[in-house]
Parts: sequence; C-alpha cells; structure tokens
Amino acid sequence: MYGAGMNWDLSDLSIAERRAAILGRIADAAKWANRDAADISFVAVSKQQPDDHIRAALAAGHCVFGENRVQEAQSRWGETFKDKRADLELRLIGPLQTNKALDAVKLFDVIETLDRMKLAGAIVKAAEKTGTLPELFVQVNIGGEDQKSGILPDELPAFLKGLKREYDIEPAGLMCIPPFGEAPSPHFWGLTELAARHGLEKLSMGMSADYETAIKMGATHVRIGSAFLGAR
Repeated sequence: MYGAGMNWDLSDLSIAERRAAILGRIADAAKWANRDAADISFVAVSKQQPDDHIRAALAAGHCVFGENRVQEAQSRWGETFKDKRADLELRLIGPLQTNKALDAVKLFDVIETLDRMKLAGAIVKAAEKTGTLPELFVQVNIGGEDQKSGILPDELPAFLKGLKREYDIEPAGLMCIPPFGEAPSPHFWGLTELAARHGLEKLSMGMSADYETAIKMGATHVRIGSAFLGAR
C-alpha cells in the first residue's frame, strides 16, 4: 500500500498507523536495495513534540528517539517519561555545546553530532566521570555549507586520525544533512563513499522527505519527525 518512492500523505492516520506505514516503506526501500530492513533503524525525531504524541508513539511500540536539544531531552526522558527510559535508545541528533557534554553523556546512548576536537575532548572527559562513552557519529558537512556544522569531507581523514591519536576514539559512523533545496542523492552517495573509505559501517542520513532515497543509498539510521509524529 505504501510503496517506496510514493509521496503518500500520512497526516490523516493515527501515529500508530503512520508508524506501520513508514515501516512498510522502509521495508520496500530496503528490498529495492537488496538490503535487510532489520538493519535499518527508524529514529523518531521528538523535537518540540507534545507529550501526547510521544505517549502515542511509545504505546505503538516505538523505542528509538532522536532529540535536538539536551535540555529538552532531560525534561522529557528524565522527568515526564522517566519510567520508559530504560527500554529506549536515545540519540542526540542536534548540535552539542562542550558545556553540555556531561549532561549528554549521562542521558544519551548515541551522540550523532561530533564535529570538532574540542567537543571530543569534552565527551571523553565526561565519559571518564560517568564510566560510559556513548556511541559516536561524526557529523559531516557534506554540502560544504558555511552556515552548517560538521567536518568537511576533505578534512575527515585528518579528523578521524586525530580522534584516534588524541583520545583513542573510533566513531561508529557518519551523519549528514544535505543542503536544503538540492537533490539529496549525490550527498547521500558521497557520505556512503566516505564511510566505506574509512571502514565505518553506520550512516545516519535521510529525514521525512527523503528517507527512502537514503535507504537505497546505504542509510542504517533514518531520522523521521513530522511524517511520524505530526507537525510541531
């Protein structure tokens, strides 16, 4: 019913129905690429979503959430839904300030936005205090945009070597946000090639409008917000 590549409007469906539809489209895209849908993680972007939308997603069985801001995530998962936290995977998908590193390390299982050596140092220092280092993704500024965070593709080799040399960090994967208004395919393919070149297996790329394309090009994690949880 919800074939890959079809721009179906899911707004009239319940959150549980949207989840089922999106999982179906993920499966179709994976099949097209001769991949196993079980290898693709559907990350629900819960940024600025009301509690009833989150509650409905949890009731539907969703257990992977991406947050943009540490403070908002602390309020949601450390207070409102604290009793659900143990059964969830929480991913930080927004920018992280070094002075929030300790809070982030305490709360998140994965930090997707490692984009500078100073932040790596703050995360390692926080991990020494907590005894736990979240899984790390390096954010790549795949389009070379002046206003966007991330390591430029040409600078990635040196950055990865620096992480290993200075902090003995080996990231799990790469993350990107393609330039707005441009076809995402070349950027997704570029990130896939970068990951392969450096032996990184995980790729966080693709959002509500283009996650099927991202899956066809190798995404292991797709970040879906409004298409699943509704407009903010």
